[in-house]
Amino acid sequence: MTGPTDLLDIDDLLTDEELATREAVRGFVDEHIRPNIAQWYDKAHFPTEIIPELGRLGLLGMIYQGYGCPGRGAVEYGLAALELEAGDSGLRTFVSVQGSLAMSAIYKFGSEEQKNEYLPRMAKGELVGCFGLTEPTAGSDPGSMKTFARRDGDDWVIDGAKRWIGLASIAGIAVIWAMTDEGVRGFVVPTDTPGFTATPIEPKMSMRASIQCDITLDGVRLPASAQLPEARGLKAPFSCLNEARYGIAWGVLGAARDSYLTALTYAQERVQFGRPIAGFQLTQAKLADMAVKITQGQLVALRLGRLKEQGKIQPHHISVGKLANTRDAIAIAREARTILGGNGVSADYSPLRHANNLESVRTYEGTDEVHTLVLGRHITGLEAFR
Repeated sequence: MTGPTDLLDIDDLLTDEELATREAVRGFVDEHIRPNIAQWYDKAHFPTEIIPELGRLGLLGMIYQGYGCPGRGAVEYGLAALELEAGDSGLRTFVSVQGSLAMSAIYKFGSEEQKNEYLPRMAKGELVGCFGLTEPTAGSDPGSMKTFARRDGDDWVIDGAKRWIGLASIAGIAVIWAMTDEGVRGFVVPTDTPGFTATPIEPKMSMRASIQCDITLDGVRLPASAQLPEARGLKAPFSCLNEARYGIAWGVLGAARDSYLTALTYAQERVQFGRPIAGFQLTQAKLADMAVKITQGQLVALRLGRLKEQGKIQPHHISVGKLANTRDAIAIAREARTILGGNGVSADYSPLRHANNLESVRTYEGTDEVHTLVLGRHITGLEAFR
């Protein structure tokens, strides 16, 4: 991130390999996403044709080793998430749902048979996965989920409902979390299994170039081999959520950067009272504040990446990044819109689209309130969720 969004020469802290990955993804976004995203957003269209290209770029299951996965570093993944979200949050969300959630669950908790069957195709983008945890009445409190899996001979039978499940209507498999007589367990469910239905949620005012669905599970019968054998209790899905939250801490900076640069360019070209509005003190104050927040966010994200690569990252570290960077990104997108004036509500400019998307990002993978309480528990040692 050179120039007006890198006030502290943060690029000097990145390796040549990390910089090369960033440039490759940035080039993909510039060529394939930017020319089309306004229309995709307006028409609520998710471009499935880009999925194989995301696989060829090595962005699906990016940090995992073996099973056809790219095996890249955590900072490389973060930079890729940032560049994708500079195009649109919904497109970064695809990579997050596929890699950080669905592939993560199979990679961490699946059998060797499950890993070999699914992960290579998912890494190539040949098979799309989704992650079914949130329910109509269980969002921040997944322990209250009502979806239930019961044993019937050697089979499992699942009944229940999930909501706001990304990619479900185009997925070939769904990782479904359900309560059992033995606690929460995870299952890999082929989406063509009788009783499984995914319905896109429409209309939406956010994440329009993405897919989120309601899922119903009506007597979905699965063989014993569908269970993720190492997934026991809520710690299993939470560990996957932390993978996604890590990517969000990076990704939202892309939306913030794109909003800021859009406003900066506009301010340098827009003439009022005989001069570019970038020459007025109030505009410069807004631009300087945005640049400082983006720089701070980069340092937080990079620190998280290095901790992750060292195997030292903890949940409260990730909560700092998800909470602070998302909150600042929304503020930046909204402030950037004000510099654009009335033109800022036009689809020709990105900040309002980014701000709308970031309202969803702020909510999913842990609301501000949840991450605040995670940090409060870490600071005080006292549980305040109930």
